[in-house]
Amino acid sequence: MQDQTNSLVSFRHVKKTYDGETLVVKDLNLDIQKGEFLTLLGPSGSGKTTCLMMLAGFEYPTGGEIWLDGQLLNRIPPHKRNIGMVFQNYALFPHLTVAQNLDYPLKVRKMPSDERDAKVKRALEMVGMEKLGKRMPSQLSGGQQQRVALARALVFNPQLVLMDEPLGALDKQLREHMQLELKALHEALGLTFVYVTHDQSEALTMSDRVAVFDQGVIQQLDTVDRLYESPRNLFVANFIGDNNRIKGTVVTRDGGYCHLKLADGTTVRALNVASADVGHQATAVIRPERLSVESQLTAGPNAIHTETLDAIYFGDHVRLRCRGPGEAECFVKVPLEQDWQSHVHSGNRISLSFREDHLKILS
Repeated sequence: MQDQTNSLVSFRHVKKTYDGETLVVKDLNLDIQKGEFLTLLGPSGSGKTTCLMMLAGFEYPTGGEIWLDGQLLNRIPPHKRNIGMVFQNYALFPHLTVAQNLDYPLKVRKMPSDERDAKVKRALEMVGMEKLGKRMPSQLSGGQQQRVALARALVFNPQLVLMDEPLGALDKQLREHMQLELKALHEALGLTFVYVTHDQSEALTMSDRVAVFDQGVIQQLDTVDRLYESPRNLFVANFIGDNNRIKGTVVTRDGGYCHLKLADGTTVRALNVASADVGHQATAVIRPERLSVESQLTAGPNAIHTETLDAIYFGDHVRLRCRGPGEAECFVKVPLEQDWQSHVHSGNRISLSFREDHLKILS
């Protein structure tokens, strides 16, 4: 758990149920640090959006406490929380101009007119929309509407900005461009951003830390590099990036490592993250880019023997699809500058070698 002294938000034993029986969020403890970009990542129904809605005030927790900067939020209505919110559908008022949309939250807070005008102008400049203040939302593109929604969330200088899949409606190229814009804006403003998405690449691109949710529980909360390189369990390993699964039986243990006997009788050495015992069936994972293609004759001691099925061309690399021990399929990323064409032929026998610390046994 992070040091609470620098926490802006704290969830303490928070639970949420809608039917009185099934917990959508289970005993959540989470500290969000001042100025960080934290992403809540997970599949549909994992509890991530419910957590965001409870923090925003649109849902109330069934149990536990939510604190914002030392204030208990549990029963405080949304408009009194000093939190900016950006929705996936933008939620702009269609009958108001861009400037009037931004002015609305300032009016609600009973701010003087001249102060409101200055804040609206500054917020529009932040998102590069200063010349479009008189337009109606219907006259804007999706990307422009998204910028207006963001400006409206920032206009009253909130302590915290919440975003619920705000880029989901944009096309791929614009979405990737807006990810970089959001990251730059976060760094420039120094505000605390909490972002919900089911898109792993989006989470890795923008976040300082990511909380990976599944079945109402945070499976791992970590920096993006540690999530990718050191997943804590099989769910995280499979949800963040691509991973190959290799099954076998643990035959020896050696400190933090062990030897895994595969279906074809091959034995490989792996990092024993799950502390699997001798004799137990275990699942190991390895990233496609951590595998190196070798001929059967030149393969080192840590290698799996496979048969090539086909190849997929990605522009910057080729992904070989292979059949490994126990009929398990696996993928290997081969850089274009390597001799990948000789391995493409279906039925070609190749070995995939790797470092022992790149093959991880997880539970």
